[in-house]
Amino acid sequence: MQPSVTSEIGRLRQVIIHRPGREMLRLTPSNMEHLLFDDMLWLEHAQAEHDDFANSLRTQGTEVLYFQDLLAEAMDIPAARQHVLTSVFTEESHGVAIAEAMRAYGESLTGAQLAELMVAGLTKEEFAELKLGPISSVIYDAMGPTSFIVAPLPNHLFTRDTSCWVYDGVAINSMRKEARRRETINYEAIYNYLPRFQDPSIKKWCNGNEAGPATVEGGDVLVIGNGSVLVGMSERTTPAGVERMARRLFGNSEVKQVIALDMAKERAQMHLDTVMTQADYGVFTKYAGMGMVESMTLTSDGEGGIKVAAHDPQDMHKVIAHALGLDDIKVLTPPMDALAAEREQWNDGSNVLAGAPGVVYAYERNITTNDFLTENGITVITVPGDELGRGRGGPRCMSCPVVREAV
Repeated sequence: MQPSVTSEIGRLRQVIIHRPGREMLRLTPSNMEHLLFDDMLWLEHAQAEHDDFANSLRTQGTEVLYFQDLLAEAMDIPAARQHVLTSVFTEESHGVAIAEAMRAYGESLTGAQLAELMVAGLTKEEFAELKLGPISSVIYDAMGPTSFIVAPLPNHLFTRDTSCWVYDGVAINSMRKEARRRETINYEAIYNYLPRFQDPSIKKWCNGNEAGPATVEGGDVLVIGNGSVLVGMSERTTPAGVERMARRLFGNSEVKQVIALDMAKERAQMHLDTVMTQADYGVFTKYAGMGMVESMTLTSDGEGGIKVAAHDPQDMHKVIAHALGLDDIKVLTPPMDALAAEREQWNDGSNVLAGAPGVVYAYERNITTNDFLTENGITVITVPGDELGRGRGGPRCMSCPVVREAV
């Protein structure tokens, strides 16, 4: 199948997800805030919930690609392996001795073993057990036994963010938070070296860490269709990142306009898809606490640059409707008191994944939201998320669509 995502709602044919693994066992009360988790997952239960999610996708005709398998396959390619080892184990980050030892150790591993190391991480204690020889290093001597020589990447669970497909290209995203920045290197290996992604027609809207602080994360990117993309300027996506991506899209894609929403910069609304997602053509779910925010329409100036038109907050819905070629959009905000709404939003009530027009996947625990969507003609496929939801991400966060049918 040729990668292509021209909307949020076209029938989902292929998706990348990541089954939580040993990296989740690295979470502790003392490090989970740094690793961007609010709680620790019960791994076996989280895996069972994730398996249910994957099976629901397959039942609806979606091919499931596992991130861990893709990374392992990439690590069997010498150039991809070299890219990862030299990018991760640098003198600047690890010092001379550890960097050299880890690059040599990485070369000795199978692709699957190296992929596991790059996701699950490695402590000093585990490093010592490898018996790679004496290490003369200030950094090494200063580390405690449970300090990480290779930090774990538990947020790989949320495959939506580090890469996202927009029309006939992919954005390999530079990440805002330190705990997620190394994820990008893994995706660079997958997209830049795996044969399945080397078709010359596949474009790169963002090509990894070269973007530096001009971050865009996939949870903020909604491909709403009609040549339009909706992007949240949130806690994680910067205005510079939006401008940079927009200019690349305008130069070589079907995208004619990018609508940027100036969101609150807070963890509870870390990405646009935590408060607003698309369920059908012209139909969106929305958390009441998001309110109406200022929007900006970015278009090409015809000379390689961009034009920006700012809109008042009260015009937010009209701006989105205009981008879709509609008079108005239908916004589904479940009627509930502010406390109940905040609870369901915290549990990713608005973070639904469209499997087809008018068909969405949602966490089963968000009963009020799911019932309201059903009453408004949306088919809701529920999946368990008692453990998965502890990472503050729902079905959309946990999925990276690669192929959708055109609407």
